[in-house]
Amino acid sequence: MAKAEPQDPISFEGVEIPPGGCATVQIPLPHLYSHSEINMPVHVIHGTRPGPRLFVSGAIHGDELNGVEIIRRVLQLPAMGRIRGTLVAVPVVNVFGFHAQSRYLPDRRDLNRMFPGSAKGSLAGRLADLFLTRVVARCTHGIDLHTGSLGRDNFPQIRCQLSMNPEIEAMARAFGAPVILDANLREGSLRHVSAKAYGIPVVVYEAGEALRFDPVSIRAGVRGVVSVMRAIGLLAPTRPKKKVWAPHVAHSSTWVRAPSGGIHRDLVRMGDQVTKGQVLGEIGDPLGEETAQVTASVSGIVIGRSNLPLVHEGDALFHIARFEGPDEEAAETVDAFQDRFEMG
Repeated sequence: MAKAEPQDPISFEGVEIPPGGCATVQIPLPHLYSHSEINMPVHVIHGTRPGPRLFVSGAIHGDELNGVEIIRRVLQLPAMGRIRGTLVAVPVVNVFGFHAQSRYLPDRRDLNRMFPGSAKGSLAGRLADLFLTRVVARCTHGIDLHTGSLGRDNFPQIRCQLSMNPEIEAMARAFGAPVILDANLREGSLRHVSAKAYGIPVVVYEAGEALRFDPVSIRAGVRGVVSVMRAIGLLAPTRPKKKVWAPHVAHSSTWVRAPSGGIHRDLVRMGDQVTKGQVLGEIGDPLGEETAQVTASVSGIVIGRSNLPLVHEGDALFHIARFEGPDEEAAETVDAFQDRFEMG
């Protein structure tokens, strides 16, 4: 068998990285108002042989920390020295929000609604343009790591539009999260622009809550990123193993909202199977004189919830995914997933 030709060196932000090499480069960002310099760190691992170019991004929302830790752990794995192609790891995209422990940028804009951005636009628009043109456009595949927003928790799930590209479905299933939410593209998001403007398949991993590390979500995320790397050929495949579970696809989901304001008490857990009409929680006043029940409007699996006990009428409390097949099968998948990753 002929030996594969080595791939060419890659130049990234003026730094030339040879085959088999790696480097951390800095993408300069607009100065702070103190005129302090600020940069977006990017770690590039360039394999010895040609292959795909995968970007893995975290903290597009600056307070979503699980992705930062997932990327840190992935980069420490010995397998990263054996990649075919190039891995572009960006643990903190929204550096401004990360330093402020905020979802948003200083201009109060949501970076994941600003793509493709503009080099002459707002601060958020300029950051979106920089990340898209300097990182994403140079890659062939992408994984974007997210958590729920502040006070909201997400059960580990992949979000993508399965009909966009066969590679997207392959990546989503390879990741191995128990739930795939077949979600339409949202205009202004990284996933939307990557697919529409560049034809790059990108999946989004949602797991955990903002400003907190969730061990189960992190362990599952590390495994998922590596599994996708093997599926697209960035890493050599391993021997097929008997799967403990296969992801279940939800084609729709709905939020159950608070029927009144007050103090909310959960009666179900993340990942629980629920049926239409089931009582999910109770809302009462501080004296316990009045109580309102929160009931499920549909049957399915709880894939998200609010962790804040103080609620206003209309607040979103429980996110329920609905499946085409029996909910019991999805519930069994969730149980197997929890058994695997809660044990470490």
